[in-house]
Amino acid sequence: MKKIAVVGAGISGLSMANYLEKYKIDYHIYERRNKKDLAGHGFLIPKEGMDYLYQIIDPDLLLKNGNFLKKYTQYSHTGKILAEKNLDYVFAISRHSLIDLLAQNISPEKITYEETIIPDEQQSGKLKLSNGTEIDADIAVISDGSRSRIRKHLFENEIMNMVRESEVVNIIQNKEIAHTIENDFMKFHHEDGGLTFGILKLSDDTILWYSQFDNQKYMINECSPENLRKYMLEVFEHWYPLVPQIIEKSDYKNVHLWNVYELEQLNPFYKDNFVFIGDAAHPLIPFTSQGVTSALKDSFSLTKYLVEEDTTQQAFGKYEIERKPEIEVHIQNGRTLLNQFLLPLNQQTENIIPISYK
Repeated sequence: MKKIAVVGAGISGLSMANYLEKYKIDYHIYERRNKKDLAGHGFLIPKEGMDYLYQIIDPDLLLKNGNFLKKYTQYSHTGKILAEKNLDYVFAISRHSLIDLLAQNISPEKITYEETIIPDEQQSGKLKLSNGTEIDADIAVISDGSRSRIRKHLFENEIMNMVRESEVVNIIQNKEIAHTIENDFMKFHHEDGGLTFGILKLSDDTILWYSQFDNQKYMINECSPENLRKYMLEVFEHWYPLVPQIIEKSDYKNVHLWNVYELEQLNPFYKDNFVFIGDAAHPLIPFTSQGVTSALKDSFSLTKYLVEEDTTQQAFGKYEIERKPEIEVHIQNGRTLLNQFLLPLNQQTENIIPISYK
């Protein structure tokens, strides 16, 4: 089997590495950020994603680091219940925890941090380090995120659009508050639309929370932790008391402001010996809650075809044929959910779960 360079040590890159480990395929991961910078927000993972995750992570370890959510409850911003629906094995976990679990099976010698990888303009289909050294690899699996630099280099005419939604995401460790919350997915909506606050219980003392903003109505001009805290307290001051309580008692050292972008049109998933997975192949709007599941399925599918097919191009072609139609469904579902989010509550479709299903 050929040697593989994996660009990016996020969820998709580490998932790919875990599947390559199962088949004893030679690879090396290159990550431009510091290892400590890879913490952050968190994820909802539907049952289908968990089935793929169980193939590379022990289920008991997953359960120690996250939580299955029993029910989705939609509230008005004042706390009135608008809709309820039972959830089918939807799992909540912090990004930090999932990164750690995916990395535990990877030898440290197989990951290089703080190294920017660029295409070699002198040799088509090759990558090189920032110092000009050529990377010895036959295949490059690109998993460097939604605003992939390598994708932009290969597909120069692509158009990335900023989505009319931004998110502030944080985690609070507070046993007293966590004790008052069931193992549910709670989401509060402003009656005028374009503003929500979601709460996911990860453990007995840890809560993941996120707020979604119509960024044409709510513009965050200065992103320091202290400014975000002040802004959040102002915006959510008169919401259901649990919301400002969580905002006020959170530590903002690791708060994350996420400006969302999407491709106007998907590129091919591969070119020459470069192949894209996860957000690098197909940025998904966060309303879909399908980022992790899609990354896992991409990694599984690509690895399967690399093992089964005679040539790299056959493997890449079958991978794209399998994965692209499903991704296009999630993209359309995400846009539908975004449009719902922007509407006043009385114009929204009732009981929509903020998860895209194919």
